[in-house]
Amino acid sequence: MPTRPTLRRCALVALLALGLAGCVAPKHQASAPTSAAAATSGTSDPALARFYDQVLEWTTCGSEQCADATVPLDWSEPDGETITVALRRVPASSGEPVGSLLVNPGGPGRSAIDTLGFFRQVVSREVLAAYDLVAFDPRGVQHSSPVTCVEPAELDALTSWVPDLSTDEGIAQAVERNGEFGQACLERTGPLLGHVDTISAARDMDVLRAALGDEALTYLGFSYGTELGATYAALFPERVGRMVLDGAMNPTLDSGEVAAGQAAGFEGALRAYVADCQAGAACPLGGDVDAGLAQITRMFDRIAANPLPTGTERELTLALAFSGVAAPLYAQASWPLLTQALTKAMEEGDGSVLLQLADSYYGRAPDGTYSSNQNEAFSAVLCLDDRPSADPDDMRADAAEVAEVAPTVGRFFSYGGVACEAWPVPAVGALESYAADGAAPVLVIGTTNDPATPYAWAEQLAGILSSGVLLTYEGEGHTAYGRSNQCVKGAVDTYLLTGEAPADGTRC
Repeated sequence: MPTRPTLRRCALVALLALGLAGCVAPKHQASAPTSAAAATSGTSDPALARFYDQVLEWTTCGSEQCADATVPLDWSEPDGETITVALRRVPASSGEPVGSLLVNPGGPGRSAIDTLGFFRQVVSREVLAAYDLVAFDPRGVQHSSPVTCVEPAELDALTSWVPDLSTDEGIAQAVERNGEFGQACLERTGPLLGHVDTISAARDMDVLRAALGDEALTYLGFSYGTELGATYAALFPERVGRMVLDGAMNPTLDSGEVAAGQAAGFEGALRAYVADCQAGAACPLGGDVDAGLAQITRMFDRIAANPLPTGTERELTLALAFSGVAAPLYAQASWPLLTQALTKAMEEGDGSVLLQLADSYYGRAPDGTYSSNQNEAFSAVLCLDDRPSADPDDMRADAAEVAEVAPTVGRFFSYGGVACEAWPVPAVGALESYAADGAAPVLVIGTTNDPATPYAWAEQLAGILSSGVLLTYEGEGHTAYGRSNQCVKGAVDTYLLTGEAPADGTRC
């Protein structure tokens, strides 16, 4: 949403338009936990035994299997209310799995269950033969006990909204409207809204590990999924198995630092796109790279003053225009779509393609419905994990610094404090340390010109983790495994299959 400037969600899956059919009713015999399950529960707390010792009942979902796990609503009150975490599994093709590979696509708010088809394409055949591939939706997300806030029409209004943040009065109005959105979330979601934080979700993952019968957690997380994985490692270092964190986030950064890093990341990605566009044919951006970026800035200014028609009842506002520009920057293969969108907007005054790209980012279908609750869950998790300052002077100072490193897109990553200032449940915050002392080697992957999770964050996370191993992909786009080159693929596959991590600092 325009008042949540940090684009921590991975849009690659949305652009690929991959999805899955819903579950169906027929059941088959649940596979029993391994004989080691009792020894791997990982808890000596009797109040938690009912969660760690539960037996998952798997049902048939097309060619896959579905189950629901039960976890505490509030981990500080395990005897209280419970919620469910949904799982979907692709059994190992060998028929003899060595364990489970849990996967998460990022967000916060992306549904791993709805993107399991994406993981089936990204993960190599050898890994799919060795492991049961298990997607789970974290608490608050889609198929698990979900956050619910507003109807689609109101979500349309929020994603297209351009608040006036140039005055104290405009800032106060933005805080109020976001507070109203949060209140709607609380009314529809109930107490769960205060418990969808990353730490609680990571605790859930340990229950899933035990219920799946695994002594250690094997995990592949992209984007925000790396923060979830790093949090798990910090909480349960002795239960870390083979963990891949691709498109790494640094969980020790506050919201302002995240916004500044992403602003610089998207500026760099946009600069690389402009250079590539100008080197080809039919690019709407003339002159050198700086001139091309200046033309994009002027386009944003014109749209701010006069939103573009789209051939529908909806106009392309400034907020939607930026989302439409940002979405294709997640993957270099999508750059031609951005060229098409900019050509339409700049030469024909037609915002239709930028609107389609923005809708793809937000998961909005042509009929006005949304494919998931990703936008609502995104806000809920973000406002629980960190609560930045909404003081106008603080935000103006931060905005000035962001503008220096990201003159083209910096405005879209500023004033983030208005998003959570009036959120109706208190923040949970982060852990004191993410060192995960005693954990097995954790493979951290960074892409050198990643727009959403800047490469520096991968370097930082690998240094924060006591057993972090850094693997670098020299290229463009968000994340690397499954979309970069054989060097990255081979290193990750070898690690997942044998436990042998590449040498720290390996570059591909």
